[in-house]
Amino acid sequence: MDPKLVWLGTFVGLYWAYCLFWGIKGARKAKTSADYFLAGRSIGLWVFVLAATATSFSGWTFVGHPGKIFTDGLPYAFASFYALTIPFTGVLFLRRQWVLGRAFKYITPGEMYGDYYGGNAIRLLTVLVAFLFSVPYLGVQLRASGDLFNVLTDGLVSVNFGMVALSVIVVIYVASGGLRSVAYVDCVQCVLLALGICILGGVTIHFSGGWTGFVEGMSEYVSGDLASNKSLTPAGHSPVVAIPGSIQMVSTGSKATGGTWTGIMCMTYMFALMGIQSSPAFSMWAFANKTSKPFRWQQVAASSVVIGIILFTFTIFQGVGGHVLIANGAIESANDKNLVPQLINLLSSSSPWLVGLLAVCALAAMQSTGAAYMSTFSAMVTRDIYKRYVAPDASDRAQKLGGRITVVLIAFAALVVAAKTTTAIVMLGGLAVAYGFQMYPALMGTCYFSWLTRKGIVTGLVAGLVAVTLTDKTSTWFGVPWGAYPLTIHSAGWGIFFNLLVALVVSKRMNETSGEKEWKEKRHRFLQTVSGLSPNGKKKVSLAWGLTLVWFLVGFGPFATIGNTL
Repeated sequence: MDPKLVWLGTFVGLYWAYCLFWGIKGARKAKTSADYFLAGRSIGLWVFVLAATATSFSGWTFVGHPGKIFTDGLPYAFASFYALTIPFTGVLFLRRQWVLGRAFKYITPGEMYGDYYGGNAIRLLTVLVAFLFSVPYLGVQLRASGDLFNVLTDGLVSVNFGMVALSVIVVIYVASGGLRSVAYVDCVQCVLLALGICILGGVTIHFSGGWTGFVEGMSEYVSGDLASNKSLTPAGHSPVVAIPGSIQMVSTGSKATGGTWTGIMCMTYMFALMGIQSSPAFSMWAFANKTSKPFRWQQVAASSVVIGIILFTFTIFQGVGGHVLIANGAIESANDKNLVPQLINLLSSSSPWLVGLLAVCALAAMQSTGAAYMSTFSAMVTRDIYKRYVAPDASDRAQKLGGRITVVLIAFAALVVAAKTTTAIVMLGGLAVAYGFQMYPALMGTCYFSWLTRKGIVTGLVAGLVAVTLTDKTSTWFGVPWGAYPLTIHSAGWGIFFNLLVALVVSKRMNETSGEKEWKEKRHRFLQTVSGLSPNGKKKVSLAWGLTLVWFLVGFGPFATIGNTL
């Protein structure tokens, strides 16, 4: 038998055995619904740091990010800033949600929003957002796993079989142990994710002929792109290395000259990625923590520094190095889906054991996010629908059973999406997180602004979800006269524009009762007492927001093109 397949089977088998071990251990500790859905609110510092980082970056980062840099060039590499924008959302909201969860014993974000705003609409919409977020995002991971197995086994394992194999293992350990099992498996997955990306970056440089060969090969590729005079940016630059302007007035992003990734597209795509930690799933991660100390370590050290360095180096080496490897004959051809599996396959003859290890690294990356969203969504369905409307007196045992059944159903739905999609992995994931980003106004109202009303938040959220659907790849379903990303603005940007506009207008025009106002003011006084800024800190708020705005606009937004002419 091919040594590569032996090592592949060995490493994958050991890794899946570890996952099942934690599934069994988690099941034994899950005595109550809070144990099962929130790990008993006992997640410690380093467990959260590693688990939340794995959940935030996942197979999207491992496979999709280098692949998209390969197909779209360095303008897409600006998306590497999501190492900072994802935790930026956490900085704004996670600690305050943790305080509310501890004080009022919330298990799901629907319970938090329903309690704060009142009514059932916001609770049900939160479950809907979780569904729209979880199914495409999980489908992304499953599809990538199928492609991975297919390439690494030289077609022996079909794409569909690879997807099903991964989903079965994930379902078993998530359904068995709940969020505790997910968290402890995620710890190893985070380490494997970072290790794998770094190794593959080094592999790319090695097969490119070292650093000199890599730089010379890239220079030749860009020179050839300029000489061909095809698809240049409006300013006449190669789209491989230059952003194609600040914005382009086109009906669909694919019609943009020099590529879709204008400055405004990059910035609004960052909005979408900020939706990862504003999604309902991350609210539950906040509730599950023992203390709030892990948040700062995850946001600053793990995400911004460690993952940030990795994204701005090793993933770019892989993405742009793919062209060098094609030119020197190391690989024949590649696309956004199979670039990374082909990089792993370069080691088949010389280091088959490393192929097995890297396959597990990729598998761990893909599995990390899917498991978390399956677990948290099952909690929302069980608590916000089943217990709320079907069986108000449901026991802990019945709730755990409901959660397990939901895990199976969500995995099946994601498999259907994965089997039918032909969209690039990061763009399908971009649709998912764009839906998650629409929770921003609801979080802003809950954590900071008491004047945002229930009706404003509900109508704004509906408007945002509709706008995202009509300006992403899904726009083709409705026969609208524009396509995905009109004016080269990502669907998350269109969604949040209409979301905030409607929320603000409705909140200002439709007054609340004095009782509703007092209820929310009481919550905000509590939050201010427990987690508010000191007087000195408040003086720096305006400066901090000003610098943040400049960074968004210049770092990766419409003004990022300034450097193109230097």
